[in-house]
This record gives sequence, structure tokens and C-alpha cells, in this order.
Amino acid sequence: MTKVLVTGANGQLATCIKDVVSGHSNLTFIYTDYSELDICDLNKLEAYFKQIGDISYCINCAAYTAVDKAEEDQQKAYQINADGAKNLAIVCKNNNSVLIHISTDFVFEGFKNTPYIETDVTKPISVYGDSKLKGEQEIIHVLENYFIFRTSWLYSEHGNNFMKTMLRLAETKKDLSIVGDQIGTPTYAGDLAKVIVSVITTKNNNYGLYHYSNEGAISWFDFAQAIFQLSKVSINLTSISTEEYPTLAARPKYSVLNKNKIKNAFKLEIPNWKDSLKNVLLKKVN
Repeated sequence: MTKVLVTGANGQLATCIKDVVSGHSNLTFIYTDYSELDICDLNKLEAYFKQIGDISYCINCAAYTAVDKAEEDQQKAYQINADGAKNLAIVCKNNNSVLIHISTDFVFEGFKNTPYIETDVTKPISVYGDSKLKGEQEIIHVLENYFIFRTSWLYSEHGNNFMKTMLRLAETKKDLSIVGDQIGTPTYAGDLAKVIVSVITTKNNNYGLYHYSNEGAISWFDFAQAIFQLSKVSINLTSISTEEYPTLAARPKYSVLNKNKIKNAFKLEIPNWKDSLKNVLLKKVN
């Protein structure tokens, strides 16, 4: 029986992992959140791994993801995203466990106009992006057996995300202004969850850093427009510039990810963002 530890169990990606593992009877998944396992505490991590014993994989879904709040709460962001990642890497190394870690498109500055590849120069423009990059670097320094998946614009029927925010706002508003000059790719967390589980079930050992998002490139305005069209919601949308919607943290203007490496290594066919969005909106959003 293969034991898989999942941190950040209450987040949308971990919840999507729960959704896709039901048919894998040879896998035992152990889900933990902050109250049960603080990844910032190395001693408690070591004790937990020894208590459970023989953890083959650790999927780190725990992260500080409040992008704007991170600008004011820098210490906490670095503790979770950088120090926490380092602690998990150390414990995984000591226990011969494979670490599967989730990172972000925010490690890039966003000045390109072609999709970012894994070897492109990283230059975060926010505390969140920098803290996530530091986490990647810690893992790469400590471990050999790891998978780091950078992803972008994650959403699902679970948790808090852009899609659910749009649908909620439409219940009380007739007009919305959405940023139209930031380009990226919405990624359904359920699609990423399937990739993660397939890595485990196939015992894939193509370790390393990979980009994963759905296919396609759109703006936040385009994403909002598609959400409302597919949901048959009538609302007046206005496209605005980044400058017209100031935020504490800077966002990359362009953060489309090139997926050739992961498609070749894992023989993947990646869904287009709009196809996945259609499927999600057909489900009951909870």
C-alpha cells in the first residue's frame, strides 16, 4: 500500500485530489491541514513522518496565497512558502519520500509575449511570487526526488477563486469592471489533480520542475466573459487596465506557461481552458 501525505487539505487543489482518487484502492491518502500539521515546524514534521511511517509521497498544497496581503504580511508568506517548503524537503529526504510541490506563474516578471519555459529567468514582482520562488529553490537545493509544478490562475468548484467570485458578484451587481490587459491561462484544479495522481500511480521518476496549466491564453476579462456566457448570466462587463485597478501586489502582465516539457515527459493531452470551464460549470458549485 502506497501512503500519500497531502498538506493544505482544505484548499481547492487538495479537495480536487480527494475527488479524483476514489478508484485507487492501492493508495492511502492522509490529508492534513494547518491545525494538524504545521509545515513551518520542522520538529513536528519529523515526528509526524515517523508516526505515520513509510510515506512514499508528500503532495504540498499548503501555501500562503493571499497575494495582496502578502505585501504587508511578508514574514508569514516567507515562513509558509519558503521555510515550509524547505522543511518538507528535508523531511522527505530523511524519509525517502518523493515531494510533489505546487508553485506559480508569479515567479516570472511578465514582460515576455511568448509562453514561459521552465528555464526562463525568474524575476518575481511581488512578495508572494518571491516567496514561492524561494520555496522552489530550497527544494531543488535539498532534494533530488521531487516534482515542482508551476501552475496559473487556479480555480475549481471548491474553495475561493475567480470563477466563484464572479458568480457571487453577479447575484447582486449588474455591472462589473474586469482587468483586460493581464494575459494568462485559467487552470482547472481538477485537471492538475489528475496529473499529480497519475505521477503517483505510474511511479513516474522524471523528476524535476514542470509547467502545467490548461491550454490557451486569455485575459481576466475574457475569463469573466466566458464564465457568464456559459452560465447564461446576463451582466454588463467593462474591460479596464491594470492601472485602473490598483492592487497592493504587482501582477505579471503576461504569464502564459509553455507545457511542452510536461507533455513530452508524461505523454499528456492537456484540455483547453474553455472545455474545462464548461465541465466545471455543469457541476454543482459548492
